[in-house]
Amino acid sequence: MITDATIKNLELKAEEIREMVVEMLLAAGSGHTAGPLGMADIFAAFYFYILNHDPHNPAWEERDRLILSNGHITPVRYAAMAYAGYFPVEECLTLRKFGSRLQGHPERTRLPGLETTSGPLGSGLGQAAGYAYGARMDGKKFRVYAFMSDGEQDAGNTWEAAMFAGANKLSNLTALIDRNNIQINGMTEEVMPLENLRAKYEAFGWHVLEIDGHNMNAIISAASQAKAVYEKPTLILAHTIPGKGIKEIEFDYRWHGKAPNKEEAAKFLAELRTMKGKIESEHQ
Repeated sequence: MITDATIKNLELKAEEIREMVVEMLLAAGSGHTAGPLGMADIFAAFYFYILNHDPHNPAWEERDRLILSNGHITPVRYAAMAYAGYFPVEECLTLRKFGSRLQGHPERTRLPGLETTSGPLGSGLGQAAGYAYGARMDGKKFRVYAFMSDGEQDAGNTWEAAMFAGANKLSNLTALIDRNNIQINGMTEEVMPLENLRAKYEAFGWHVLEIDGHNMNAIISAASQAKAVYEKPTLILAHTIPGKGIKEIEFDYRWHGKAPNKEEAAKFLAELRTMKGKIESEHQ
């Protein structure tokens, strides 16, 4: 059973990741803010508890595969990878710089530990389903995870992949949707209504779990439950707050693709550090 100390450490790691995301975006002068902040808890849980991986041997054949379909939130992945030991933390500040390994969308051949190059939304689930199908053919035991945005459920190839995974009973595949309700030009239910997402995936033969995407116990429990599901792929529908941790930008779709300026970043970092202090005191 996961201990309170472990939960505290994961929550603190998520706050460190959030702080680094803000610093990275400030240094880059461009990028996406809301999604990375909202997904920090999930990335902390995966890179520091859930994933079977080795930062010192990124090509380890038995590693779990994490495919990020919504590549624009990659600052949160880079920050998590850096703190996990894949590359020096100070390299995070090269985000989006010319020649950097840390581009605005992840590029597989630039940085060890990335499984795919992502850019066009809607491709990740198909890549993950194919990977999971191939792993089963080869008798491999690793798991394949696919992280998606809710906005990219607008893309038709996502549903082709969902149908393929359900039809082939890919129980070694776990997908996770960041259900933060925003996309670049507004709220998802105003741009292109998605609900009932749970019923849609269940109709395609998936086992669906709905969680609070900021609750460490819930994230870890869902990933554990997915491993026990027989002959069905699992979808974790993670309800998150875009811009989590910075009250003035939470649920503001205008921060989907906007980076903070120097004054905003200083204010954001102060708020995040206050939250980290509260987490430390609550667990004492």
